[in-house]
Amino acid sequence: MTTIDFNADLAEGSPHDAELLELVASANIACGAHAGSEPDIRTTLESVARLRRSFGYHPGYRDREYFGRREIDVDPEALRADLLTQCETVALIACRMGLAPGWIKPHGALYNRACRDAHTAGIVVGVALELGLPVMGLPDCVLSRMCGAAGLVYIPEGFADRRYRPDGTLVPRSEPDATIDDPAEAAEQVLRLWASGRVRTICVHGDRPESLEFLRAVRRILATNGSIPEV
Repeated sequence: MTTIDFNADLAEGSPHDAELLELVASANIACGAHAGSEPDIRTTLESVARLRRSFGYHPGYRDREYFGRREIDVDPEALRADLLTQCETVALIACRMGLAPGWIKPHGALYNRACRDAHTAGIVVGVALELGLPVMGLPDCVLSRMCGAAGLVYIPEGFADRRYRPDGTLVPRSEPDATIDDPAEAAEQVLRLWASGRVRTICVHGDRPESLEFLRAVRRILATNGSIPEV
């Protein structure tokens, strides 16, 4: 039986983080810049500890109005320092719980920009080197190649709830049909991505009200056809 690894972006202020964590192997913990708060971080990390899940840092542009999904031109050194500060916010809470991060995954617009733009990717790579952590992002992109050149472990991921362009990048959220809302379509995409061998984990976003039921439905479909064990 195929074991498909799911991850979720959490600690963004949504009420169902603990339930989502029961359905995934790992969490990307928002660092309080694009969404969420220190209490959200703490509560989610408590669930991470209780369920024995792994986690990574999920920093992004400091832009709560647009949920970090708008590209912002920031001085490179200021952005580097801010990303480190965001990760430190999570690190201080995690350390008190005896937890250690396993990677860093940029959020939203920073993620997409770093995957295609060498300048932005260089900032993320520099932060990852300073933290001594692997990086999670799209497969076969600028960021993955720069991580390889820097000797960093890279974790390629796919998305269950986002549509792709032919070149493998994500359809921007500003365009129609950027997200997948039908669990059956999502399950088909998950199987296709996993069978390709190009990804090591599949992300489901946790910020939508329907995220929990969506993932439950996707997992039911995959379990019915024998792709994953039932939860």
